[in-house]
Amino acid sequence: MIRLIASDIDGTLLQNGNRELSSELFGLIERLSEKGVLFCAASGRQYPNLKQLFAPVSEKMAFIAENGALVMKGNQTVEVQSMPQKQSLVLIEEILSRTGCEVQVSGKEQVYISPRNPQFVEHIQNFVKNKAVLCDDFSEIKEPFLKISIMMMDGIDDETLDYFSRSWAGTFNVALSGSCWIDFTVSNKADGLAALCNETGISLFETAAFGDNYNDMEMLHMAKYAWAMSNADDAIQRIAGRTCARVEPVLQSILEAMENES
Repeated sequence: MIRLIASDIDGTLLQNGNRELSSELFGLIERLSEKGVLFCAASGRQYPNLKQLFAPVSEKMAFIAENGALVMKGNQTVEVQSMPQKQSLVLIEEILSRTGCEVQVSGKEQVYISPRNPQFVEHIQNFVKNKAVLCDDFSEIKEPFLKISIMMMDGIDDETLDYFSRSWAGTFNVALSGSCWIDFTVSNKADGLAALCNETGISLFETAAFGDNYNDMEMLHMAKYAWAMSNADDAIQRIAGRTCARVEPVLQSILEAMENES
């Protein structure tokens, strides 16, 4: 029996450039909640961004934000995994030494940026819709770092990804997130899923997960039932073992199976 469903957002629930979730999804989350199934948004996005995105049903679900660094259920903080500041500042300095790389540092309620390109500010505030604070010196940030991200406006190139993966994989979890971002955390979405299971008393054998990208791989591997999007890379599809074009029809089938059993 499935009691907890975790789903990635960008490329999974939001496809083809869509920026708003479907009313169909909100209805399915309501029905799942009535059946005692907890729906969880699992994303690299920040928590306030996710809560706004799921506003009609946010009080009935959970959130794995910042690639697992922050786990929330309702307004309750379940888990926070912050990055060591000394190593984080070295990483930031290294990112800023490379042409074309922007830095975003995630706190619990806001992100911090020191933009080189004015388009980066526009992208963060109006497209990604993060609550952003302009920052001249990242060492002056007073709250814990939950995630550090590289953003390249023209997309992450292979050399940049290879370089930071080789240099930092032993210190942080390094994950490609979409085409323009590399995320660094001490966590991943699987850590968030495990923390949420521990908090709610739900077994991992009662979990399902959906994803499409490399920052979803650990979560897809951990969940008992997993679906990769049909356009995901082969490696991600192999880990999931199942594919789907959209999440909503699978949620509908899960509900129908539960209703037939009752």
